[in-house]
Amino acid sequence: METFSNRLAAQLAAKRHLCVGIDPHAPLLADWGLADDAAGAERMGREVIAAAAGVAACVKPQIAFFERFGSAGYVALERVLADAREAGVLVIADVKRGDIGSSFAAYADAWLTPGSPLEADAMTVGAYQGFGSLSGAFDLVRDHGKGLFVLAATSNPEAREVQRAVREDGRMVAQAVVDDALAFDAPHDTHVNSIGVVLGATLNLADFGIDVTLPPAKPALPVLAPGFGHQGARIEDAAHTFGGLGWALLASESRSVLAGGAEGLSDRVRVRAETIATALTVSKG
Repeated sequence: METFSNRLAAQLAAKRHLCVGIDPHAPLLADWGLADDAAGAERMGREVIAAAAGVAACVKPQIAFFERFGSAGYVALERVLADAREAGVLVIADVKRGDIGSSFAAYADAWLTPGSPLEADAMTVGAYQGFGSLSGAFDLVRDHGKGLFVLAATSNPEAREVQRAVREDGRMVAQAVVDDALAFDAPHDTHVNSIGVVLGATLNLADFGIDVTLPPAKPALPVLAPGFGHQGARIEDAAHTFGGLGWALLASESRSVLAGGAEGLSDRVRVRAETIATALTVSKG
């Protein structure tokens, strides 16, 4: 079984750390000369898959930008995901699902079940009902080699009040999410955990109780880090920002790669992938 954790470990071993966002929102579609409709979103998504294959570590389609077109948007997304599977590109579905019991299990079935039209390798999730609320996906993670990225410390200022709240055990919410992800154990997690976290690259993680001075965990904790590129975070600062959490870093970039349209897309993906790889190699010594 080709598991998410093993495939991600192989990408990191090849010094691939770029996660290319697929965000077909209206201004970007206009920049590409595409209509703001499902066909335009599909065209952009499939172009990104072609450009990312063998160059970026993974892609991250933002589901909301497909969902806004209703059923036609989901058909477009299914075609994008099918292209990714055929090209062997790792896909993190940016769905940010969170619920309890059978409801969350149904979300996991939709996005992680092998053979599902919406099948991805991993999905983003929220665990503010408790880490245990994600249990509906744990069998898919353990038995089918899928992955989860749990929101821990996000860059939007509105989140700080919740993510920095102190629990009864004395830990901040964001800190506890990181701890729970680190503690998750799947039989195939030899190099990289199946469950990772989302940490904003523009943040001082110490403000969220997250200690980046610790040595890298074994297996490494995958960190999906939005904020590089257009949002202002510099990849050269990744070692300072993430410390020991940066060994399985996925630098998520969307607008900085997508802006400019289909022409030159492959070159932009390649340049950003190489820049990130070089910066992280230097930072790791």
